[in-house]
Amino acid sequence: MGKVRRVREDYGYWTTIPTRWNDNDVYGHVNNVVHYAFMDTLINTWLIEAGLDIHGGTTIGLCVESHCNYRSSISFPDAMHAGLRIGHLGRSSVRYEIAFLAADDTVVAEGHFVHVFVDRTTRKPAEVPTGLRGAMAGLVYP
Repeated sequence: MGKVRRVREDYGYWTTIPTRWNDNDVYGHVNNVVHYAFMDTLINTWLIEAGLDIHGGTTIGLCVESHCNYRSSISFPDAMHAGLRIGHLGRSSVRYEIAFLAADDTVVAEGHFVHVFVDRTTRKPAEVPTGLRGAMAGLVYP
């Protein structure tokens, strides 16, 4: 991932994800693996809001790549402020870029997550559904 400017305005969608008691590890901060679960939560929340039928639709997104850079820590009961934008929108794939911020806007982590859209039954690549593509276009970061 290229240089990421760390300001809220650079991400078109924001949500808050509460941490849970069991997200903390023995060192007293949210464990690194939890950040990946937060990425999945952020992206799928947005996809559902944008109209993707995750239960009955003919097209689904499969994760083929994910990455996270950790910048600072957060601990329960703090909330994670999660920003989403799209760095690349292809015919059948999308690269989401994510920023996680603490309440004071300190960058906790930043990363990316790549979905390839496939036919639910055959698992062969499929075009990003038209309505979803329109919603995604609104999140593409210049």
